[in-house]
Amino acid sequence: AGELKPDACGGGSGGFEVRQNAMLPIHDPDRPSFSASPLFSEYLRRMIQYAQMDIDYTFAQMIYLCIAPRKVYQLTAYRKQTKNQWARDDPAFLVVLVLFLVVASVSYGLALQVSGMAYLHILCRFIGLHFMLAGAVIATFTWFFSNQYLRTQPFQGGMEQRMEWMYAFDIHCNSFFPLFLALYVVHYFLLPFLIQSTMAATALGNLLYTVGLCYYFYVTSLGYSMVPFLERAEVFLYPSVLVLIFFVALTGLGINLTQLSVMNLRT
Repeated sequence: AGELKPDACGGGSGGFEVRQNAMLPIHDPDRPSFSASPLFSEYLRRMIQYAQMDIDYTFAQMIYLCIAPRKVYQLTAYRKQTKNQWARDDPAFLVVLVLFLVVASVSYGLALQVSGMAYLHILCRFIGLHFMLAGAVIATFTWFFSNQYLRTQPFQGGMEQRMEWMYAFDIHCNSFFPLFLALYVVHYFLLPFLIQSTMAATALGNLLYTVGLCYYFYVTSLGYSMVPFLERAEVFLYPSVLVLIFFVALTGLGINLTQLSVMNLRT
């Protein structure tokens, strides 16, 4: 299910079709394509036009990013074949994720009993710093690193093959959603327990950070492994080793990351 197979009507053209029992819904072909208008302003314009965003497809991707992330990337080759781009042309995933972060910001503000500008501080930290700024830095680094060091076939058919920056940011968005569930949703509901100064609270809180970050690197590695002209995408898994080391060290020293993050949000 969810596989790509050669189009029987495509002959030698290399066309692809997606099996009808695909695990993810397919974009409505009548929706306008960002590839038809490569300007970034077109992508931004679609963010405020609900009718041009495929919300059902977005929620299907979010579900599979948690239970079977490889399936989300199975349609990447199909998008490349049909629209000649790796990145999404639909901003719905980004818009929905930002809305989730807004809800999380308000929820944490209520839980921490902050007032006034403190809500704006949490909102800017969650969306501006954690998601957008950190994501832009990570996407830029991985985009540059993959183009510079991981390409095996720089040219094919006289055309240079390069990673798109927007696809690198798409991978960050994919990776961030499970991290969001672990560190902004599950973490929120366990907050009364996690802020306690006990070894159990420290271990569980630090474990949530560890699981969220390691899964982030796993989904990131999957995203780059789907690009046929890149190799050794498993290098993006290597930071997980450092995360595990920090988990053991910080937990052994009794350093509670949840307490530190709460103090940071209140200041």
